[in-house]
Amino acid sequence: MESFYIPTLIVALAEIGDKTQLLALLLAARYRRPWPIIWGITVATLVNHAVAGGVGSWVSSALSPVTLSWILAASFAAVALWTLVPDKLEEDEASRGVRFGPFVATLIAFFLAEMGDKTQVATVMLAAQYPDFWLVIIGTTLGMLIANVPVVLAGNFAADRMPLALIRRIAAIGFAALALYAGYEALTLSGTLPV
Repeated sequence: MESFYIPTLIVALAEIGDKTQLLALLLAARYRRPWPIIWGITVATLVNHAVAGGVGSWVSSALSPVTLSWILAASFAAVALWTLVPDKLEEDEASRGVRFGPFVATLIAFFLAEMGDKTQVATVMLAAQYPDFWLVIIGTTLGMLIANVPVVLAGNFAADRMPLALIRRIAAIGFAALALYAGYEALTLSGTLPV
């Protein structure tokens, strides 16, 4: 169940204050129809994270466990630092698919906004680290929904009152802990540390 709980927690924390959360807020304000937006977020995230998870699974099978652990340690450390930088929503990201209604607009905008985003990168790394592919994908998708659904339902009220800097720091600490754990695994697997 670690393959489910850790990705859920990490992505939920990392997503708070992320550009896709800002996108959810903008779509909620524009359409004022929460359920098509929530379904669009769900489908876009499942597809995006399944692709990212597939890359992570492939990477984990293509590299030696020691090399993979070192790459994961460096990647988690980089994402920990990246998490501390606040995101800004580009105007064109919010307007993609607008003429098709809330579900399709959300589906297109979220899928494209997630490309190269820290939660997509985190999904690649988590799928490389944890053995159960589908639990990781479900966990990262649930993490996205935990962070975005309240914003869609509550609009500006919730987003304006969350301590985003503190939440970014907590997410960065989570990624840093994963980096340390991956580094420890690399040292253990390479024989530098006793088992």
